[in-house]
Amino acid sequence: MSPGAALGVDFGTSHTVAVVRWPDGRVRPLLVDGSPLLPSAVYAPPGDAPLVVGRDAVHSSRLDPARFEPNPKRHVDDGSVLLGERDIPLADLIAAVLSRLAEEWRRTIGDLTTGEVTADTPPTLTLTCPATWGATRRELLSGAAAKAGLGNGRLVAEPVAAATYFAEVLGRDVPIGSAVVVHDFGAGTFDASVVVRRSDGFEVLAVDGRADLGGLDVDAALVEHLAATYAPAHPEAWERLRAPATVEDRRAKRQLWDDVRVAKERLSRSPSADLVIPLCDIEAHLTRAELERVATPILARTVQVTKSVIEAAALPAGNRAGVFLVGGSSRIPLLATMLHRELGEPPVVIEQPELVVAEGSVLASTAMLASAAGAVPVTGTFPKVVEPADGAIPQPVKIAPVSPAGPVAPGAPSGAQSGAPSGAQPGAPSSAQPGAPSGATSGAPSGASAATPASGPAAAPFVAKAAVSSSRNGHRPPPTAPLPPPAAYPPGRAAVPVKAAKATRPSRFGRDTLAEPALVSDLRSLSGYDEPQVYPDPVPARRDERPPVWEAKPARPAPRRRGGGFGRFLRGLLMLVLLVASPAVAAVVAFHYATGDSYTDIVDGIRSWLDGLR
Repeated sequence: MSPGAALGVDFGTSHTVAVVRWPDGRVRPLLVDGSPLLPSAVYAPPGDAPLVVGRDAVHSSRLDPARFEPNPKRHVDDGSVLLGERDIPLADLIAAVLSRLAEEWRRTIGDLTTGEVTADTPPTLTLTCPATWGATRRELLSGAAAKAGLGNGRLVAEPVAAATYFAEVLGRDVPIGSAVVVHDFGAGTFDASVVVRRSDGFEVLAVDGRADLGGLDVDAALVEHLAATYAPAHPEAWERLRAPATVEDRRAKRQLWDDVRVAKERLSRSPSADLVIPLCDIEAHLTRAELERVATPILARTVQVTKSVIEAAALPAGNRAGVFLVGGSSRIPLLATMLHRELGEPPVVIEQPELVVAEGSVLASTAMLASAAGAVPVTGTFPKVVEPADGAIPQPVKIAPVSPAGPVAPGAPSGAQSGAPSGAQPGAPSSAQPGAPSGATSGAPSGASAATPASGPAAAPFVAKAAVSSSRNGHRPPPTAPLPPPAAYPPGRAAVPVKAAKATRPSRFGRDTLAEPALVSDLRSLSGYDEPQVYPDPVPARRDERPPVWEAKPARPAPRRRGGGFGRFLRGLLMLVLLVASPAVAAVVAFHYATGDSYTDIVDGIRSWLDGLR
């Protein structure tokens, strides 16, 4: 085998995907029957014949559907599956599917290397599994891979592999400390994870999912939609499809579900699709609007789980690198729209989401999972989200403000006060109960002791322990003074107490202000005196009874006198005469000047004209 070659396998509910990483760094999917998707289906022939897997199993299921199992991963906790008269362990079903990959690996890699690849030289194997799988399921998967001839591979969590693909293959910026939200919606299961990037790789910070939620449930919803539409006209045929009793009926049911799945995939690319309903001889027509209507309750559950996981992770603002859609069922366009609407950012969708986990597993060099019997699960168990029956997204629950001193029992004062004396006994027991917030005593000074509540219905109220006694022996006096009531918290201001108004007292400066010690010391240092000096107001040199300038009213100006009416008439008449006479005189002068008269002739003419007027 060529050194450095590696194989990453994603054993899925509906399909199994394998990706090969060559020594030069090239990553290519391992094609089985010309396709990167190998159906995880298994068919058990009669007798002791070898199991048939992949597309051969799908074709063989038409002969006897009772011997066919299309989704072995859904029986991971059952131990064995009954196919016909054969009770086959689940490890053998998984090993049969992985053996088909091992055969294709030996055939492909053996042709490209000088040495022969056999079962004694298995590849460098990487297996993926859900982050919520425990040690038993991981050991089952690892044992099946070893039984198939692939050797003992390492286990990588599926969200870690998806986050690695998001950063390495897509080239998205994922700084250290930021997180990737992985929405893995496959055929049979759904998982939502928050994967944070550390200095040495990725780590699953929060995870939740549904083992009975996936693309198969969308197929079931489409079948019920077709039944509601066409069953009233063909009740007997639909009864045979619902509860098949013969081989022909089981074959018809399998054909119906396969055609519905193909129609669902077509509706993710085109607005409509057609299919033929067996036993009814009806050509049904489906639209994308019908698909979205029946799939909305299912997709709403996945969106709500994803939103709850993000809230459980408690990521700081701006630390989310992106939302990544993984799994074949994530191709439904409505899913990206709903996530964008709820989370406020568009998710990242690629062309082949089925190859993401397998390709990311061969690139993930860290974050391996242990497959030993005593391994500890990756993350803790998060509370399940209560989902309504109609699939509606519930409103977020409002969290009440929490005091920095921890939760306070109704009707009882707080048992951990931030103002506890700093000289309290270091060895005093703490009042923090299991499950209380870690910051319950963060506000107390170093070495402070919190009072422990007494048990029983007749318990005495909490009392404050006094400070260290002034005596030399250091004993404390008995608790006598009750604690003050807890501080009030305004709505929307969690952990910010409202300070009570301080009592005011007259100061030495003559005003009703607070004479703070710090203020007094500052005034003393600035003035240079031990006490602030107060000087009297200066007396002006001259003081009269006149009002100030800003209070004096401005004097009103005297009214302007105007002439009589006769004078105005004379002035107007004179102006009219001037206006009429001036042009006339100018015209006469111009006329005489044009006829050649001298200046004296013109003057004589004006005088004779004036004598004529008189």
